[in-house]
Amino acid sequence: MAIDAKVTDPDDPLPNVEQGNADLAIVVRRPSDESHQGIRVVHLLDDTYHAVLPSGHPLAVQRVIDLADLASEPWVGSEPPGPCLEPIIDACAAAGFSPDFVAKSEDYATAQGFVAAGLGVSLIPRLGLATRHPGVTIRRVRRPEPIRTTYAAVREISLTQPALRALIDALMDGTKE
Repeated sequence: MAIDAKVTDPDDPLPNVEQGNADLAIVVRRPSDESHQGIRVVHLLDDTYHAVLPSGHPLAVQRVIDLADLASEPWVGSEPPGPCLEPIIDACAAAGFSPDFVAKSEDYATAQGFVAAGLGVSLIPRLGLATRHPGVTIRRVRRPEPIRTTYAAVREISLTQPALRALIDALMDGTKE
C-alpha cells in the first residue's frame, strides 16, 4: 500500500472514507457526533483557541483573558462556517454573547493581519499560530476555553495495513506537545 495524500471536500471528507475512496480522513468534530458504520475515529489532538489582539490592546497586559471580556469587541473571523467555527460560537454563547464579526478570513495569516490593522480581535487555534504577525499579541482564553478536536477517521478494514497504521502512529506522535 502506498500513501496518496489528497485534499478533498473541506466541508465533509468522511463520505470519501465511507465509500471506500479513501482509507483515512482528518476531521474536526465533536466527541458527541454520530458514529459511522465501518469507520473508526482515532483522537489526534485537542487544539485550543487563543485570543489574538492588536498590539497595545488594553487586554494584552493580562496573561489569560476571560472570553466574556471580548464580548463588546469587534471580531475578525478566522474560520469558515462548520466544525472549526462551532467551538468559537459555542464558547461565546456559554460566555453570554455572540461575536460581532466585522471582517472574515479563512486564512490565519490574513486574520492576524486584520487584527494587527486594528479591525478587531480574533480567536485562532494554537496550530494556526505557528507564524505570528508582529503586530498582534496572543493570549490564552478561559471561561470557557474554546477547543477544536481533531480525529483521524479510518476505514476499519484498512487498520491492518502497515502503512496506514504507521501513518496514524505518526499523526498521533506529531500532535504531542
